[in-house]
Amino acid sequence: MRNLKIISIVLFIAVLALLPTVIKKDSIINLLILVFLYIILASSWNILGGYTGQVSLGHAAFFGLGALVTRQLWLRGFPILPSILAGGLVAVVFALLIGAPAFRLKGVYFSIGTLALAQILSVTVGNVFPEIAALPVEDLINYQIAPRYYLFLGLTVIVVAVAYILVNSKLGLGMMAVREEEDAAESLGVSALKHKLIALGISAFFTGLAGSGFAYYHVSYYYQFAFAPMWSLDMLTMVYIGGTGTILGPIIGAVFFVVMKEFLVLNVGEYHLIIFGVMFVLVVLFLPGGIISAWKKIQGAIIRRSKLNAGKRVDTPMLDSTNGKEKNY
Repeated sequence: MRNLKIISIVLFIAVLALLPTVIKKDSIINLLILVFLYIILASSWNILGGYTGQVSLGHAAFFGLGALVTRQLWLRGFPILPSILAGGLVAVVFALLIGAPAFRLKGVYFSIGTLALAQILSVTVGNVFPEIAALPVEDLINYQIAPRYYLFLGLTVIVVAVAYILVNSKLGLGMMAVREEEDAAESLGVSALKHKLIALGISAFFTGLAGSGFAYYHVSYYYQFAFAPMWSLDMLTMVYIGGTGTILGPIIGAVFFVVMKEFLVLNVGEYHLIIFGVMFVLVVLFLPGGIISAWKKIQGAIIRRSKLNAGKRVDTPMLDSTNGKEKNY
């Protein structure tokens, strides 16, 4: 059964890799890139918020730093792949610098503290880099969508694979222990600060790589745009809609989020923000486990119903032809 799942996943990735050679519409490839970007962001946030229980509202800082560093290095003539890696590493350095002070805060105070740090960085970048980050003419002439598609596809596969390995490792179990009860985890010898810093570093690294990919993909944008709070809120929304602390939850949440966002933007315009806000509140109140939780409940109900029906068939009374009496089989 496990081999069948692995083969199915490999075949699915192979199909995704072949799509740019088959699909000629750039609009569809751009939509898939957007889906990959949001899967990376949601899965990255889930490592800290879902597995470790630290709800960050400042991940836009890591995303923006990745975009800023990569764009600056690339425009100055550095190769794109080292520039992308540098964006992720700078995000990790910043995360570790703020990590120890930020983790002194608990619960909602931690969330507000991370949001404040991200906003300070956003305002600073807006003042230092007020210009538009536009690609030179020669890069615009040679711009191709396929390399960007494969970059995001590769990052998506890597971040999901790392999340799977992490959740099934001793380190991942330690993170989940911290999420469930930090004091109890400490009493069992699990260093809460250590596991939270590791989770923050991994989460920031992949969020920074997503920002680096964003800088490589977009032709022009304001540097401050990559630090906007909406990136943090989108990550939070996707993970809670899909299901926190799961592998498939962020993937399902990201796909749902992108499809719904595109549909609503085309039909209701700016009002889509209100709809997503209401949807997020409803999910938190009535479906705290997200879509994954709802599916498991439906699946469990179907299994119980099928077992109940099977039991009724077994216990159905039948007429004994020898004496004309009812007999149970």
